[in-house]
Amino acid sequence: MQGPSRTALGVAAHRAVHQILEGGSVFRDPFAQTILGQDADAIIAERSDPRYRTMRLFVAVRSRFAQDSLEAAVRRGIRQAVVLGAGLDTTALRNPGLAVFEVDHPLTQEWKRAQLARMTIAPPARLRFAPVDFEREKLCDGLAAAGFDTGQPAFFIWLGVVPYLTQASIESTLDFAAAMPGSEIVLDYSEPLERYLPEDRERAMALAQRVAALGEPFLSHFTPQDMTALLRRTGFDDIEDLGPREIAARFFNQHDRPQKAGIHVLRARSSSERN
Repeated sequence: MQGPSRTALGVAAHRAVHQILEGGSVFRDPFAQTILGQDADAIIAERSDPRYRTMRLFVAVRSRFAQDSLEAAVRRGIRQAVVLGAGLDTTALRNPGLAVFEVDHPLTQEWKRAQLARMTIAPPARLRFAPVDFEREKLCDGLAAAGFDTGQPAFFIWLGVVPYLTQASIESTLDFAAAMPGSEIVLDYSEPLERYLPEDRERAMALAQRVAALGEPFLSHFTPQDMTALLRRTGFDDIEDLGPREIAARFFNQHDRPQKAGIHVLRARSSSERN
């Protein structure tokens, strides 16, 4: 990586535009615009293009799903959260009483910290930054250096990252998260593009081309069956997987959508025994 993640900026822009164009109807984030920095107006104007609407709403959905799942986990006793590939994520700002560990490439994390400083946003006292270059360092080492407690369960937020990783890297991360019984994870993934309906496939291929041009190509896709098998193999159960039909029903009150391939967001909990 030669600089901070360009896709991380795009995702943050989607969250900000959602606050304006949809009034935060799916996911309210009071920090979404501020964290974009001094160029927020220009970034928001560019991302307000109608062609981004579908992805913007999915970004809002997965953020809302993660927040709802995190709140439920806190109610049952979880006291630490890990945001993997954090980018300009605002979880720690929106949940200041929770111990939050942000994991990201050092260059992207330096950029995020500079954004906070420029916009005079004070990081919460319980926020810990864990810079990890996955080409040279292990997740467990980066978290340990930041004070993460592997003796306690944690809530892992892993959004907008899985498609960019190899399957070996994905499995390794799931192994680590599942090693702490009672931990939960929220992640999103895409089904293989050949399973998409033609009109959806065209849009998905255009997105794949855009991110590849930024130097961050998609590397992994899963069918729901393959993702479930991977989660169970690494030690997760209690899986709640929302595909396009379930997302439309839960977040947009559209109950007549046919089942089709697309992007999914899911939550899973690690079990006390490995499969």
